[in-house]
Amino acid sequence: MKDKVINFRRKIYDTMLKWKNERNGETALLIQGARRIGKSTIAEEFARKEYKSYILIDFSNVSKEVNDLFNDISDLNYLFVRLQFIYKVQLYERKSVIIFDEVQLQPLARQAIKHLVKDGRYDYIETGSLISVRSISRNILIPSEETKIDMYPMDYEEFRWALGDTATIPLLRTAFEKKMPLGDAVHRKLMRDFRLYMLVGGMPQAVAAYLNTNNFTVVDNVKRDIIALYEEDLNKIDASGKAKALYDSTPSQLSKNVLRYQVNKVVDKSANKIIDIVNEMEDSRMVNIAFHSDDPNVGLALTKNQEYFKMYASDTGLFVTLAFKDADSTENIIYNKLLSDKLSTNLGYVYENVIAQILRASGKNLFYHTIPFAEGKKFYEIDFVISDKHKISPIEVKSSGYTAHKSLDVFCDKYSDRIMNKYLIYTKDLKTENGVMYIPVYMTMFL
Repeated sequence: MKDKVINFRRKIYDTMLKWKNERNGETALLIQGARRIGKSTIAEEFARKEYKSYILIDFSNVSKEVNDLFNDISDLNYLFVRLQFIYKVQLYERKSVIIFDEVQLQPLARQAIKHLVKDGRYDYIETGSLISVRSISRNILIPSEETKIDMYPMDYEEFRWALGDTATIPLLRTAFEKKMPLGDAVHRKLMRDFRLYMLVGGMPQAVAAYLNTNNFTVVDNVKRDIIALYEEDLNKIDASGKAKALYDSTPSQLSKNVLRYQVNKVVDKSANKIIDIVNEMEDSRMVNIAFHSDDPNVGLALTKNQEYFKMYASDTGLFVTLAFKDADSTENIIYNKLLSDKLSTNLGYVYENVIAQILRASGKNLFYHTIPFAEGKKFYEIDFVISDKHKISPIEVKSSGYTAHKSLDVFCDKYSDRIMNKYLIYTKDLKTENGVMYIPVYMTMFL
């Protein structure tokens, strides 16, 4: 039985509304993403608010009678009559929607979309785990009549909404656009608020657990359950366990501050032997992958080096739990020390992970770049490089208020004709100095 979660306000709702109004039944909507990010919840909320009636077919908990209906869809009148009787819901032409929840579990239902959309009587929304959608759909005719949208964990603004705060993010956006410092007292409060998001994360169940209990141990247990589900999904990518091992080692790899993910330290393979696995992991949306751009320019993907990559967890809260996964549970005291920024552990890799998540959720692909020292044994590293209009903007990440940026300087000197903006993301207040914009981590979303 599915866990019930609070119906949080999500930005994807507006995207769904745009699909409904613009496509007017010409396509079905397929919401793709990792498990437990709220796909089913938002689909039903949308159906309830935007249609006169709806039928929700949950293929993870459906009768044989319903499943068998999709074995033969030559008579759509019969299909629709049977569904209305079974679910005791009356459907209205162009005013009702049918939801195929967990559609990966019934590939024939997804294959039927082509004919259902052509029929035109009702709208259709599909939801599914992205890994399973792709793996199980290999043996069916994939419908071209689908509008696909990716869904991610709750971003920081959605997290603030869940806490009842609709004012902070618009105010921060204004401050960012005017390049206006906020002052020490306000900044400290904002940093504490953001660290709460880093710890809880954006998985709706974890956020609901925090709101209901205010107990980080309960929140951590919810996240551990989600990680266990993810590990099951990762074994669908690679039954030998390599994908799972790569995922579990994400925090330790980032904490080493090395040039790239050291694959051979985790599995008995070199990076070039597991490229397909890494690409499928990225497609799953359970991880975010930053690839090395060998010659960074506006077409970053053109010089992507698939053997040099860094791996991040898709959700900052899951990442924190992964980092302490060696214990059976993460004690409240550890969370409280992390929240107050008093834990001795170097948190640089935690900040780097959440910035990767923010950039990815805003539609940016992740790239980084390294430049060797003159002697060739060490490297200057730019944590992220983003396309910015017709040029690129480098991003250097600091886990403290430390403002030195040698890597940024070396990068901008080497590629001076390609640079649009220079960003240093850190834990202090907003400022601009010598052409570099110093951005508090909670403003990353505005880049």
